[in-house]
Amino acid sequence: MFLSAGIFGIKNSTVSLVVSLIVLFLVVIWLALVYWTWADARRRIADPMLVYCAAAASLFPFAGTIVYMIVRPPEYLEDVRERELEMQAAEAQLAGVGYHLCPHCDAEVEKEFLRCPNCMRKLKDPCRTCGKPLDPSWKLCPFCEAEVGSAPPPRRVRRRREPAAEGTIAGGSPEPAPASRSGEAGLAGTTGYESGPTS
Repeated sequence: MFLSAGIFGIKNSTVSLVVSLIVLFLVVIWLALVYWTWADARRRIADPMLVYCAAAASLFPFAGTIVYMIVRPPEYLEDVRERELEMQAAEAQLAGVGYHLCPHCDAEVEKEFLRCPNCMRKLKDPCRTCGKPLDPSWKLCPFCEAEVGSAPPPRRVRRRREPAAEGTIAGGSPEPAPASRSGEAGLAGTTGYESGPTS
């Protein structure tokens, strides 16, 4: 009563009482909104500094709480964690069945795919030794036990046999004369006079 009479200059006791009750009611609502903002921010924001900033902003009567209600995260932290756990469980269940999705375009891919056939992005790197698909987090190939990122072992290079010199076979024996040359030699031998009894 004395508060309303001193601030507003109200002389009537009834009006002064009503004004004092209204002011007290607004102060109680303001303090309740400050507490509600702090409690709600703790359930929605993971960073403690942002929680205290939201509570400090709500100290501005009513305006701070209204601003917080506009910019606050739409979900509770518990709901976010629950959804993440459900997604991880669903992904583990699908992986157990053998159902995999491309992380870039969500197309269905096989476990052994190195690239997505839909968006053509790289999914896994092949092992440099055995060529099997490797997970990016692996440090060792589980198929051939080669270290991921190490240089592949040197391969044996088979030398090509050089063609043998003309007139000899690879073993060193002389090459037989071609059929045409032998035929020519045979014809040359028959061009002379044949020896034999003459009649």
